[in-house]
Amino acid sequence: MTTSDLPATPQSRVPLSILDLAVVSEGSTGAQALRDTLDSAVRADELGYRRIWFAEHHLSPGVASASPAVLAALVAERTSRIRVGSGAVLLSTTSPLVAAEQFGTVAALHPGRVDLGLGRAFTPPPAKPGSSTAGEAPASGTAETTAGEPAPPAPARPAGTRVVDGLLIPAAPGVDLNDSALRERLLAQKDVVGASRTPAEFRAELELVLGLRAGTFTDGAGTPWTSPPVEGAAFDLFVLASSGGVSARVAGELGLPLAANYHVGPSATLDTIAAYRAAFRPGVLDRPYVVVSADVLVADTDDEARRIGEPFTAWVLSIRRGAGGAIAYPAPGTSPAWEDLSDAERAAVQDRVDTRFVGSPETVVERLETLARVTAADEIVVTTATHDPADRARSFELLAHHWGLAPVAAEPGVAAAREPALAR
Repeated sequence: MTTSDLPATPQSRVPLSILDLAVVSEGSTGAQALRDTLDSAVRADELGYRRIWFAEHHLSPGVASASPAVLAALVAERTSRIRVGSGAVLLSTTSPLVAAEQFGTVAALHPGRVDLGLGRAFTPPPAKPGSSTAGEAPASGTAETTAGEPAPPAPARPAGTRVVDGLLIPAAPGVDLNDSALRERLLAQKDVVGASRTPAEFRAELELVLGLRAGTFTDGAGTPWTSPPVEGAAFDLFVLASSGGVSARVAGELGLPLAANYHVGPSATLDTIAAYRAAFRPGVLDRPYVVVSADVLVADTDDEARRIGEPFTAWVLSIRRGAGGAIAYPAPGTSPAWEDLSDAERAAVQDRVDTRFVGSPETVVERLETLARVTAADEIVVTTATHDPADRARSFELLAHHWGLAPVAAEPGVAAAREPALAR
């Protein structure tokens, strides 16, 4: 892919895409969440969104998106235009070879519509004697980190918060990676998942995928290897980054597109993008390409959006401080009010509360335009969580209309198809 291959953006705004977690609502099931996700993808295709990506989360009651490649394949069969992919496959649980073979297989049947996003996953450090266990929030960039929702009245913003040309860059949340409860949960989850691989140096993992696709890969002993579903595969390789560290730098050095997480690590977003651009050398792309994520909820009015979005703080708190990860998404009116949370609980989600874009179409579009301008993003990917799938669908429709996306008529039989192409 080269950046010149990308279509023109509508009305001078950057394209919009979707990151879907297949959120499980309280009282519903994972199976229903997955069916709702497929319906959302079909509608996103019709609305003109550029791509839909699926996150990788395991063993969380409130998230059913555990198999991005499977979801991508299912959605590709039900749609005609939208790109499908991952955001991102975590290299602590899946090897780059297996990920490339999975997405290469999908791309064989849907060439030019598949994205393989790869991300380095968080691993808890060894316990240190005397470390604090005061219950602080886990760091941005863990596999389960997500965003919060505005719930006034909010306390004064913590020291370190700044505003850059209208865009809020919050202070990083308090972090203690040696928190015993956090470490025990992540290590226990790793055991159940069976994530026993030790990732190689990140650049080597990416070069393996690129080499297999080019048909030039050899291992350390000089032995050549071939993977038929990967060689020549028509997928685009993205790198997910939540800081200005290794991931952003290597993505730039290899000339790959970058997905920067404002909704996961808003405090580091500008540093992430700056590190990528500084390291960029022409490679897969001839110039940098930056996708920036945002947590978004749109309703007909600001008040209605705040009402629908009220449970998000409790949901995020369960991810940041709960023993079992993300809870099933609560219904509006069933969660503790912001003012009833403790100082520690508010501190755990404050950065997400302040950076989630919630409101009417006019309110959210204005904030997204600021995000795109300040980050110089080439594309925005939005993620939306609600208890009622109809509210999420309405949010995507309102945003698409007010952003100026061009609706695409569904091809007869495509959106309704439910059996694989090879079975017909």
